Amino acid sequence: MLKVDNIEVYYGAIHAIKGVSFEVKKGQIVSLIGANGAGKTTIMHTVSGLIKPQTGTISFSGTDISNVRAHTIVEMGMAHVPEGRRVFSKMTVKENLEMGAYSRKDKADLEADYEMVYTRFPRLKERRKQLAGTMSGGEQQMLAIARALMSKPKLMLLDEPSMGLAPILVDEVFSIIKDINKSGTTILLVEQNAHKALNIADQAYVLETGNVVLSGEAKKMLDNEQVKKAYLG
Repeated sequence: MLKVDNIEVYYGAIHAIKGVSFEVKKGQIVSLIGANGAGKTTIMHTVSGLIKPQTGTISFSGTDISNVRAHTIVEMGMAHVPEGRRVFSKMTVKENLEMGAYSRKDKADLEADYEMVYTRFPRLKERRKQLAGTMSGGEQQMLAIARALMSKPKLMLLDEPSMGLAPILVDEVFSIIKDINKSGTTILLVEQNAHKALNIADQAYVLETGNVVLSGEAKKMLDNEQVKKAYLG
């Protein structure tokens, strides 16, 4: 579904991503793990079209999207849940969900999808008229994921979904991610909680300073001494 081939990304003179390649097959959860500053968020921004790679290619469902604009990539079936949630704080929960569905042509099906989202996230139904900025961090994270679901994505990019959340909410968010994947959405996950990420992923890639230094089956990485020492405490 997604093939990233030898991409290089610069911020001015800073070489942020150095020839990174990876792929995500349909139906998988693929996780990118690494320390702060390893380049994980830059990769997510590049895949979703917010940043353009200087070299290399990105293919989504067989189409080269390396120079495609971000809103067109959304219309093609990719949704990005950004780091820090980025909900529209002065809009209500329902209005945030409407923004998620903005690019959809099948407007007649929206009501059923609002109900699907409210079934999956009952708290959002209770708070559908509440301003998103007045909600807790956990509720905002649920809203950010629900907003992405409203675009009916084939592939969802999740950037640090557990950041800043209490442990009980972290468990809830990871349970939701697994449920979304089981319902047919492929997932690319960036997550600092390496233990949680590797437990739910099929494949994983370890990033260090803009390079992939290790890749393989996620469950096996839980037993890898290098990974244990660096990321699993």
